[in-house]
Amino acid sequence: MEKRRLGRTDLDVPILCLGTMMFGDQINEPDAAAQMDACLDREINFFDTAELYTVPPKPETQGEAERIVGRWMATRKNRADMIIATKVSGRSPMTWIRDGEATRLTREQIFHAVDRSLKNLQTDYIDLYQLHWPDRGVQNFGGARDGYIHYDEKGVPFEETLNALGDLVTAGKIRHIGVSNETAYGVMRFLHEAKIGGLPRMVSIQNAYNLANRTFEMGLAEIAMEEQVGLLAYSPIGQGALTGKYLGGQKPKGSRGEMFGRLNRYETPQAEEAIGGYVALANQFGVHPAAFAMQFVTTRPFLTSNIFGARGMDQLEIILSSLEVNWTAEMERAVNELHGRIQNPCP
Repeated sequence: MEKRRLGRTDLDVPILCLGTMMFGDQINEPDAAAQMDACLDREINFFDTAELYTVPPKPETQGEAERIVGRWMATRKNRADMIIATKVSGRSPMTWIRDGEATRLTREQIFHAVDRSLKNLQTDYIDLYQLHWPDRGVQNFGGARDGYIHYDEKGVPFEETLNALGDLVTAGKIRHIGVSNETAYGVMRFLHEAKIGGLPRMVSIQNAYNLANRTFEMGLAEIAMEEQVGLLAYSPIGQGALTGKYLGGQKPKGSRGEMFGRLNRYETPQAEEAIGGYVALANQFGVHPAAFAMQFVTTRPFLTSNIFGARGMDQLEIILSSLEVNWTAEMERAVNELHGRIQNPCP
């Protein structure tokens, strides 16, 4: 398993990372354990979770993904072999996460969230602790296609959030820190505050990135390369859309689209044409569309690790098979030609 350096740390992580967003709802605990075992057998010891998960978020399953990972590690007695990433929720009205208080990236809330995640994960340290989304107003989760909006509310100061994280690093509760669903401005502000305050640097950026959404390349990719704050890509298969299973309005039984909806990011006016085109390219090259989409992301020079989720073992095997795909110059040209005609239909 190829590994890449996590930021400017001394930690190398595998190029594939198991995402646990579906653990505790779509994926029950025995099946989740089977997936984790299979990944570890393939030398994938990097798992990503969050205090929010499972998704769709709801009070009765909040934190269950962390608890499932924690119980699995406790049973296998393998914590020292694992690299565990989790996240604290940014600003939101989901008061049930904080016992009646809206979530914010304040010092008090971050300390509370870290301690609960440590308990859920049955560990005394977290390898990578990430801000799930910003505290300030930004256009996330598909909002960018509505045009730029300037928010007057600036949110919790960057230095307050970073100082809290720094104290948790000093205390040994977290090893490294990162951001998620963040902008170029936000990443550079955190790097600036770290430099002037002698505080820990952000080591990674966990943002959506796939064939139908390459917006990371505009600004953030340069930061990832020049500042060594690499991409942890999520949704490399576009919530399953890049397999082609939702083309023509299909909603296969048991799929996330059929169970929960929430596919609006991949239902834009040009999405059907673009996704259909990428599926056709995969078939042309004799590669499963999911493996094709995965390997496109994995081969990017600014990527540190590619975060995937799988509904079952059959999907997991297809995803793992992507590592056997020889990404050729011909594939690169074909993908970029289609991207040039239909750019980022699903931001």
